Amino acid sequence: MEKICWHNSKYSNSDVVIIGIPDESHSHSLREGTSQAPDQIRNTSNMMDSYVRNGQKSLGLPVNRILKNVFDYGNITRKEISQTFAKVFSDNKIPISIGGDHSMSAAIIKQLSQKSGRLSVVYFDAHPDFITSTTNYYGSVFGDILNCIDPKTSIQIGIRTPEEEELNNLKENRILVITPFDIAEKGISKISQQVLDTVGNSTYVSFDMDCIDPAHAPGVSVPVPAGISSLDAMFLLRKIADNGILGMDIVEVCPPFDINNRTSHLASRIIGEVISSIK
Repeated sequence: MEKICWHNSKYSNSDVVIIGIPDESHSHSLREGTSQAPDQIRNTSNMMDSYVRNGQKSLGLPVNRILKNVFDYGNITRKEISQTFAKVFSDNKIPISIGGDHSMSAAIIKQLSQKSGRLSVVYFDAHPDFITSTTNYYGSVFGDILNCIDPKTSIQIGIRTPEEEELNNLKENRILVITPFDIAEKGISKISQQVLDTVGNSTYVSFDMDCIDPAHAPGVSVPVPAGISSLDAMFLLRKIADNGILGMDIVEVCPPFDINNRTSHLASRIIGEVISSIK
């Protein structure tokens, strides 16, 4: 298996650990293929974000940023999530996991909350994933982690296609929701400050690539028009990472429906920007 291009360290010396979870067993999407994402994002990162000159590898680094020590752990199964992340969190490293379907995030967040208590979760998604009438699938993630988060300091960003049940749950739990229309109206600078003013000290980011408009990220499992731009997404992620995060996942890239690996490349760039923004 090829390691992501940002890999530059041994586990013992690493600040950030990349973990692939190539599993889509809890997805109900008509589009299949998110299990291919971890390896495809790695491959694309090496094709598009690194260069070889005179036998030496050179990275296309984020501007004016320093890359942390990064270790690519490889892929794990869904059954290995709890054990693997318990080790990573206990070693005080920051995991960035690559799915796979979004349901894997619930297991990671539950494991982190055992160590850090209630979390501020910044949830980027076109969908709230706040179904509570059923559990343990990619549309119930936010409901499944409700006991692990602090609703007052948690945020959903990019939401634009909620079901009535989800709207009721968001209202009942007073979750701050930032839609693409809010970003268009207020501007990304004001929105980013609102985000930073809301989150607490124990922040986890869960990033579904369908929060981004399909014009920028066509290869996702459930594309929804009128999403946020790739630039606005990266701007927010850089601000959040610079403020401090305990971990992040990036999910729902669907390579069979991508166009010229645009979505996989965007995912690689997002990972690079986040890594280089972490204090």
